[in-house]
Amino acid sequence: MKLCVTSAGKDFEARIDPAFGRAPYFIIMETATSATEVVANRGATQGRGAGIAAAQILADKGVEGVLTGQVGPNTFQAFAAAGIKMYVGASAQDTVKEALAKFKAGEYPEASATAEVPHCGLGPGRGAGGAGRGRGRGQCRPV
Repeated sequence: MKLCVTSAGKDFEARIDPAFGRAPYFIIMETATSATEVVANRGATQGRGAGIAAAQILADKGVEGVLTGQVGPNTFQAFAAAGIKMYVGASAQDTVKEALAKFKAGEYPEASATAEVPHCGLGPGRGAGGAGRGRGRGQCRPV
């Protein structure tokens, strides 16, 4: 399987970045051969639609599965349309190497519905200037 892991850095010792669309790097690994490729996430700097842009990058690379912390419902739908499997729940406490070991041990089940995918985003009260009482990045709630 060609698996993408969202990462804060360019190697296996880097920490997982659990926010899919804003992760600075994607480490793409062919699980059968361990061949790897590091891809900078050009979508991370976009305003809206970062997850969709990032999903397109991975679809273009032929990725078959993504291991990350969470994705939004629109990104989940983009992955479903592209036939890319989602494995969520990876933690920023883990390195890419540790998360891959957990993946191989079956610790990350495939997400099969958006209700299973935690979503971190801006909630009510977030205005154009970012002020308000809404949820910030890293404060997750179920979809």
